[in-house]
Amino acid sequence: MLEPNALLQGRYRVVRILGEGGMGTVFEATDERFGSRVAIKQALVLDAHLAGAFEREARLLSALRHAALPGVIDYFVEGNLWFLVMDYVAGEDFSTLAERAGGPLPVATVLAWGDQLLDVLGFLHDHSPPILHRDVTPQNLKLTPEGRIVLLDFGLAKGAAGDMATTSAHKSIYGYTPQYAPLEQIRGSGTDPRSDIYSAAATLWSLLTGQAPPDALSRASAIVTGQPDPLRPAHELNPAVPERASAALHWARSRR
Repeated sequence: MLEPNALLQGRYRVVRILGEGGMGTVFEATDERFGSRVAIKQALVLDAHLAGAFEREARLLSALRHAALPGVIDYFVEGNLWFLVMDYVAGEDFSTLAERAGGPLPVATVLAWGDQLLDVLGFLHDHSPPILHRDVTPQNLKLTPEGRIVLLDFGLAKGAAGDMATTSAHKSIYGYTPQYAPLEQIRGSGTDPRSDIYSAAATLWSLLTGQAPPDALSRASAIVTGQPDPLRPAHELNPAVPERASAALHWARSRR
């Protein structure tokens, strides 16, 4: 574990831990060459396959330019640890915002965030080949002081999938947030762009209702045993949600 004040590559001075999970750790650091704040994502790479996946991911993300994606600055290896240096994104994640609210967040605000989220997912999915995030959750979305959303953690922290899939033929690997993951990801039967839409809908549903979404396995079990789907339409839990928006969120999570 890196300690505060550790220096990487003679350039990046570690300030503090921002988050950690099964696949790695994220640090705030100072780029001493430019005097700027950066986020450094550390991944423990144990074999050549994961090393190759990490390098492909770093190169791929470095080529992406979108207002809702952090820019990639650098990547490097020290010992058996791989590091990805990205723009530092100020603000709070949506999980923190929801916890502070203690209930549903304002409907118009959440729907506006949803427009931004769908825009960046459309950008990723329209890439050739499509880029799948596979862990769209409130914890992986940040709201900047300017009111923009930023989608974080492409497989390097918080237990997200470390070998980011780029086509629907790839199978999901372990690493997801159960309440927001679609059934095909939990089963490991393969993901495609619709999988991200499922997770985005679960995220927006949670923000609109102030509740944790039921997970896909519980829903599948209920349906198989003839029980009602535990997923209730958002407008039933929060009457302020327009029925059309509620129906769209429900459809995005009930198409399988």
